[in-house]
Amino acid sequence: MKQLINNPGTVVTEAIHGLVKCHPHLQRLDGFPDIKVVFDRAHDKTKVAVISGGGSGHEPAHAGYVGVGMLTAAVCGEVFASPSADAVLAAIRTVTGTAGCLLVRHHSNNEYTCVADAMEARVADAVEAHIIKNYTGDRLHFGLAAEQAKAEGFNVAMVVVGEDVAIPEPGLAGRRGLAGTALVHKAAGAVAASGASLSEVVKVARQVAEALGTLGVALKVCTLPGKEASDRLGDDEIEIGLGIHGEPGTSKIKAMPADQLVRRMVDHISSSRHFGDIAKGQRFVLLVNNLGGTTSLELSIVAESALSCIEQSGVSIVAESALSCIEQSGASVDRILVGPYMTSLDMAGMSITLLRLSSDGMEAEAVLKLLDAPTGAPGWPATSALLNTQPVAPLLLGASKHSAADSVDMHRSDQLSLSGKLLEDAITAAAEAILKAAPMLDELDRKVGDGDCGSTLATGARAILQDVKSKYHLNDPAITAQQLARTIRSAVGGSSGALYDIMVTAAARTLKAQGQDTQGRAAAWSQALAAGTAAVQEYGGATPGCRTMLDALAAATVAAIDACSKGLSAGEVATLTAKAALMGAESTKSMSATAGRSSYVPSEVLAEVPDPGAVAVAIWIQAVATVFSN
Repeated sequence: MKQLINNPGTVVTEAIHGLVKCHPHLQRLDGFPDIKVVFDRAHDKTKVAVISGGGSGHEPAHAGYVGVGMLTAAVCGEVFASPSADAVLAAIRTVTGTAGCLLVRHHSNNEYTCVADAMEARVADAVEAHIIKNYTGDRLHFGLAAEQAKAEGFNVAMVVVGEDVAIPEPGLAGRRGLAGTALVHKAAGAVAASGASLSEVVKVARQVAEALGTLGVALKVCTLPGKEASDRLGDDEIEIGLGIHGEPGTSKIKAMPADQLVRRMVDHISSSRHFGDIAKGQRFVLLVNNLGGTTSLELSIVAESALSCIEQSGVSIVAESALSCIEQSGASVDRILVGPYMTSLDMAGMSITLLRLSSDGMEAEAVLKLLDAPTGAPGWPATSALLNTQPVAPLLLGASKHSAADSVDMHRSDQLSLSGKLLEDAITAAAEAILKAAPMLDELDRKVGDGDCGSTLATGARAILQDVKSKYHLNDPAITAQQLARTIRSAVGGSSGALYDIMVTAAARTLKAQGQDTQGRAAAWSQALAAGTAAVQEYGGATPGCRTMLDALAAATVAAIDACSKGLSAGEVATLTAKAALMGAESTKSMSATAGRSSYVPSEVLAEVPDPGAVAVAIWIQAVATVFSN
């Protein structure tokens, strides 16, 4: 398994060393490899210290959350292994002053409640608080360190977070602590930074912890440093309720669209006895957590899906900028956070966390203020968590696909002529051929480029198939070419879209100059192809022999002009043109790329692989030729 590491045995110490070097407010204790503690060197010891930690591999948790307004110190274990009690005690001794210390850890709901109730009367004068996730190792080592610290005279309190709703009855081990722990860190750290007493910090941490519900899904299991990737999940499988250490989830299901998956997850959280229903008028904070290997594109899609699900449940997520209007309408005010908060190495997947602001005894506005408070923690996003209530702005004149810049109207002739029907068939055949070939073109492009040639052209082909039915004139080839160019301009992105737009626009000018009698004349279409090819060469900067679409276009153009000069029939011209385009595409197998994205690829990688853009040209020209030949 390829990883950017030096030695599997030193990944944590090296990562910590890199983290503290990049952030001047951080320091680590000089105790490697046994003591791996990161702390805020600027901590004011007259204020409550907030400590958390656990096994590494969940970055930015926990060391990335050290900073004013969040954690005072993080105690790191090896990957997925709890830190020792000695390491926790070292952190307590380093940062705890007269105000005390809170240890935050993960724990079961029942055990957490008992622990919190038992210590509530003991924390009035305590000065240190610990927050930990509910895992047996964390509970034991943090608990032992807390008792040792108390014996030394430190005032220590502990809060355990366990918000996992995957398992209906978690048993003695309790619910696992997941991404919601980051919200507890933020709230507790912010209230501690304000100068609150330890009992107040414990109260806030407890309220937030008890109001959380989290469910995770994985598309790919995480890979431990230096180990081989797991094959537990098939290519079409998703695991529900997977733990952040890669432990198996509660069930495996077939992959499904994001909307369906998110709906299932939100319903699961809502139906959990631990969390309860999502009802109209309630207030929530939504956290969409990247488990490590999920792209930002996917995470944004999940966030949109989750917002839709919650809003359909009667819960409104709105921005503070419209607070007065929202309050007058009776709507709720919430926050949304999207990104990596509690990861699992390179696990592809995500988790959804809901923080219910309407829980008993919780002051919603106070909690929101704590979540919004600034922090120096490098792992917490600096941007606002407010939801954007105005995500769309109107297009300016000239930017719209239907603006004054496009003078041609998109309409179909009332009745098609025979030549108009022939043109419709040719356009349809070309688009359908590209759609069919899209997977093959993508496969070719994965070998020599970025792998999207077929997908990009297929987007345009689908738009063309839709527009040709109702928006193309067809009886007038010049107008039809202009309309075709508009479709390409609107639907196809990247270099391919621009080059095809240029080609068809240039062809349209040539057809217009020749008048409407060009319909059905092979010579007119050959000249239009030549004009389009010349425009692609002029603006694209490539020439034949550069291993681009021009190699197929130029060969086809030469063949078409030559065949027309010999007085051959339209069918014969079309056949020879298609044959030449195919030969031009095949010739790119032996070429070195000097233009386009393939020019960055080593020649040995390109060997015997045709240029996908040239192959695409050969495919649609062959489809058009088949129509004209018949």
